[in-house]
Amino acid sequence: MAVNLTPQYHEAEEQYKKAIGAADKLEWLQKMWVLLPKHKASEKLQADLKTRLSDLREEAERPKGGAKKTSPGKIPRQGAGQIVLVGAPNGGKSQLLAALTSAKPDIAPYPFTTRMPQAGMMTFENIRLQLIDTPPITADQLDPPTLSLIRQADGCALIIDLSDDDGYFAAQAAIERLEQAKTYLSHDIPEGIEDWSIQHVRTLIVATRLSDPAAQERLEIMRELAGTALPIFAIDSVSGENLEVIRRELFNLIDIIRIYPKKPGKPADRDQPITINRGGNVLDFAAAIHGDLPDQLKSARVWGPSAPHDGQTVPKDHVIQDGDTVELQV
Repeated sequence: MAVNLTPQYHEAEEQYKKAIGAADKLEWLQKMWVLLPKHKASEKLQADLKTRLSDLREEAERPKGGAKKTSPGKIPRQGAGQIVLVGAPNGGKSQLLAALTSAKPDIAPYPFTTRMPQAGMMTFENIRLQLIDTPPITADQLDPPTLSLIRQADGCALIIDLSDDDGYFAAQAAIERLEQAKTYLSHDIPEGIEDWSIQHVRTLIVATRLSDPAAQERLEIMRELAGTALPIFAIDSVSGENLEVIRRELFNLIDIIRIYPKKPGKPADRDQPITINRGGNVLDFAAAIHGDLPDQLKSARVWGPSAPHDGQTVPKDHVIQDGDTVELQV
């Protein structure tokens, strides 16, 4: 089966060969990638271009002294939780970050555009969650800073491209590479793991580019292949389809609840909820406000889903639920 390269591709390749310096060569190589027909016959050439793109980007970003730039190993946490976006090259991670936050990552139709992690803040109702776009993961590429971010995150969104026949298999390669590093993307976190080096990260799949003509067909195949291991949510970052759904699912993923503090004789503060882990009780809520408060606490009054009656006095070990209003009695 022939690759059938276009005249425009051959012209870009000639310019690439004539280019001087890494930056100029990178520009033409990126155009070659965009112009390359993506099908089975071109798989070997695709892999070669990906390797050259990665090497040239590294060379172009290297300081004149010769030392490589290093990416940060950790991004300071902000908001109510930290979620990393991971996946294969060109899967749509950066598009999703731009669609859900005010961040402006580099977005281009060629692989390895994201070279360093980039964070943005996503608003969900009355809280904000931190999303982090990460460099792509392949069978032979996983940099230590990216691995560190994934292992420390509250949750992970595995991004899969619905415009690519091989999108699911590229994501599988990323999963397998992470597992080699004892990092497992799981929706339900197993209990009783004795090996401290093993890390499970709560994960869902975000299938991007739902507007592609063949997206629905690929989505059905993906659901069959993936089974029930990870929940799948299909979205389109450009048209905005299902973006509000994914905001809620990302919130649900990290398993936190919002509790509204109330001072005696005053209305609850509905604008700035306190967040704690799901299953937490009144003592956990008190500790989230101030570390010394649990020792001073006598009881609490609760309004909302967990209260048998509004304003019910409850003990310190009362389990509270998302949306509760709590008045602490000290």
